[in-house]
Amino acid sequence: MLSTLLVGQSNVGTTAASFLDIGIGARSLSMGGAFTAVANDATALYWNPAGIANIQRPATHFYYTPWFVGIDFTHSAAVIPMGRAGAIGLSITSISMDEMKVRTIQAPEGTGELFEVSNLALATSYAKKLTDRFSFGLNIKLVQEKIWHMNANIIATDIGCLFVTKNKGIRIGMSISNFGNKMKLDGYDTERDFDIDETIFGNNDKLDSHLDTQGWLLPLIFRFGVSREIIDNKMHKLTLASDAIHPNNNYEYINLGVEYTFMGIGSVRAGQSYIFLEEHEDKDKREELSNQFTIGIGVNYKIPRGPRIQIDYVHRDFGVIQNIGGYSMNISF
Repeated sequence: MLSTLLVGQSNVGTTAASFLDIGIGARSLSMGGAFTAVANDATALYWNPAGIANIQRPATHFYYTPWFVGIDFTHSAAVIPMGRAGAIGLSITSISMDEMKVRTIQAPEGTGELFEVSNLALATSYAKKLTDRFSFGLNIKLVQEKIWHMNANIIATDIGCLFVTKNKGIRIGMSISNFGNKMKLDGYDTERDFDIDETIFGNNDKLDSHLDTQGWLLPLIFRFGVSREIIDNKMHKLTLASDAIHPNNNYEYINLGVEYTFMGIGSVRAGQSYIFLEEHEDKDKREELSNQFTIGIGVNYKIPRGPRIQIDYVHRDFGVIQNIGGYSMNISF
C-alpha cells in the first residue's frame, strides 16, 4: 500500500523558484510550449539554448504577461551571433507584485508595515554548431527569490542540443533546465536571541542565534522535442511540433503545437499543453487534467533599411482559474 502511494506521488509543491516553470514567449506558448525542437529565435534561451547557434543576426526579445493575483511576469533576452565561434546570449526573467500589508493574528488588518516579493533569474548563454546539423548550448544563471527580509540565491545550469536530420529535415531537440543544488531562504527573520539555560538567574539571556531553513530543489525539467516543416515555400510555411516533458515536481506530459505563416508576414498558431498530465496520487484512480488550449497570432515586418520586427500575442486557457494573455516583441537587426 505504501509503495503504491509513493509511486503515485506527483511531487507538486516540492521545489523552490517555481517561477522557472512559467514558459516565455508568445510565439512558443501559443504553440503549446512545444518549442524544444523549433528553438529558432531568442526565446530558445529558455526552451533549448542550443537553438541560438542557428541565429544569423543579433536579436532581442521582450515578453510580458499579467500573471495570477496581480503578479507581473516579464522576460527579456538578447542574442549575438559570432560566426564560427558560436553565439552568446543574455536573458532576464522577473516576477514582481505590488507591496502588501504585513498581517498577524494580533493585527489581521495590518501592522502598518508593508512587504514585497520578487523573483529573478539572470542567465548568460553560449551555443555553438559542432557540425552543420548538430548544435549544443549552455546557460549559467543566477536564481534569486526575495520575500520581505528573507532571500535565497543559487547558481543553476541549463543544457541543450539540437539535431537536424537529412531525412526530410526533421529537427530533434533535447534540453535539461534548472540543474543545481538546493535553494533555501536566509535573512533577518532567522536571527533570534537565545537563553542557553533559563534555570540560571542573571546569565546572558540574549545570546545571538540563527534558525536554519530547509533547502528545496529547483524545478528540474527534461524536455525532448521533434518538429518538422510540412510545407516550406515563399507563400506558405506550416510547422508541426511536439514535446515530451519529464519534470521533477509533477507527472510527465506532452505538448503539441502548430504554426502557419503566410508570405513570411502573418502567422496563426495553436497548441495543446499538459496532455496526459495526471491529477491524483492514487495510481488506480488517476484522471487526466483538462488539457490547456492555446492560440496566438503574429505579425512580422521588415523595416526598409532597418530591423525586422515581430509582434506576437498568445491566449492561454487555464480553465476555472482564468484566461491569460501574453505579448512578445522580437527585433532582429
